[in-house]
Amino acid sequence: MSVAMSDIGKAVLETEYAVRGPIVARAQELERSGRRVIYCNIGNPQALGQKPLSWTRNLLALCELPGLSMQAPGVFREDVIEAANAILTGSKHGLGAYSESKGLKVVRDAVAAFITRRDGIACDADHLFLTDGASKGVQAALRLLIAGPEDGIMVPIPQYPLYSATITMYQGRQVDYYLDEEHDWALSRDMLEEAIAKARSVGTKVKAIVVINPGNPTGSVLKPDNVRMVIGFAKEHGLAILADEVYQDNIYREGESFESFAKAMVELGETNVTLFSFHSTSKGFLGECGHRGGYMEVRGVPEDVMAQILKMQSVSLCANLSGQAALYSLVSPPPVGGPSRAEYDRERGGILGELKARARSLADGLNAIPGFRCNEVAGAMYAFPRFELPAGKTDTQWCMDLLEKTGICVVPGSGFGQLPGTAHFRTTILPPREQLDEVVRSIAAFNAGYR
Repeated sequence: MSVAMSDIGKAVLETEYAVRGPIVARAQELERSGRRVIYCNIGNPQALGQKPLSWTRNLLALCELPGLSMQAPGVFREDVIEAANAILTGSKHGLGAYSESKGLKVVRDAVAAFITRRDGIACDADHLFLTDGASKGVQAALRLLIAGPEDGIMVPIPQYPLYSATITMYQGRQVDYYLDEEHDWALSRDMLEEAIAKARSVGTKVKAIVVINPGNPTGSVLKPDNVRMVIGFAKEHGLAILADEVYQDNIYREGESFESFAKAMVELGETNVTLFSFHSTSKGFLGECGHRGGYMEVRGVPEDVMAQILKMQSVSLCANLSGQAALYSLVSPPPVGGPSRAEYDRERGGILGELKARARSLADGLNAIPGFRCNEVAGAMYAFPRFELPAGKTDTQWCMDLLEKTGICVVPGSGFGQLPGTAHFRTTILPPREQLDEVVRSIAAFNAGYR
């Protein structure tokens, strides 16, 4: 007897993940039939032409095939050979063997050193968990926190669908707090207080607040005062903080800067708020989505709870080792003055500079379309324009029709959440500029004739 839909749990049936939903499935069908499709639905840089960093790929090659530098003398620079040897020595058995469940100590030490350099604060490598991309860390934190069907997690609207999907899968409650589109997707204490009061009035036990900084899909960047405000709010209401910081290198607007929640907590002297913060090799300037590297740092958690997190991690044995090596390449760049540093700086600067130019070009192009309004893309990899829909149409229908007509694949705003009565879609800034210009022209032409 085969498994039927009636055999599947309600939580699975109700789970939705918009960035890989029906529109993307249709895009893949069209592509298989010979149609040209431009995928703007997901932050997948190398699929849209971004070249991998030489530092990362040389390091991975040497880790995957120990002795390669001896077989190809003169091909690999001394600093990358030393970095690969550090990983291999730390792993003892190479990338083909399991590591300890938290991840290789040599990589966790490198992450701790990275956080110290970034923030000027101490970091305990034993409070770091290496994960298969940031997503697995997020899912682990939510699994830990959602203990029953009344437990709620505060999520920004619009949000990244990983959060809504995982909360549904774990049978918790999503507590929406709306970002203010009219004021550059701003976050206010009043909005947070209103959201938590509404949730508690219907019996929701609010356990945590999610903050995505820089924002996905909004492209906004939190001011330091906002970060501190969230910490104060969390402390007052007894909430954990889930800080999604995977776009911390993607800052484009002049005068903006990234400040981590960990740094703010230390500067505030705050030790009684639990913080889960996440970073990834998939975004930033590395774009190594397929290697699934990431980490979760945990602060303000007692040792008995840390033991439960470790137990959860142990069920999957460990994060994949090539992802751990890719993460090492992110947090341990070539030494300044070393033979690989000039190439690294040139490649890194070229990628971030091009993304900055695309962010400006895309927002300007979308704002030139009648009926469209797009806030400046200050950070991350996306634009989230608002547009006018004809009566009787939904944003999902509009996005599907756009795909069928033009081959452009974007995600409807309803998949991320939006203010009732408004319509948006999310598109990446990742296609090359000439292709990005084509995307804007095609959207403008399509929308002008849309009925």
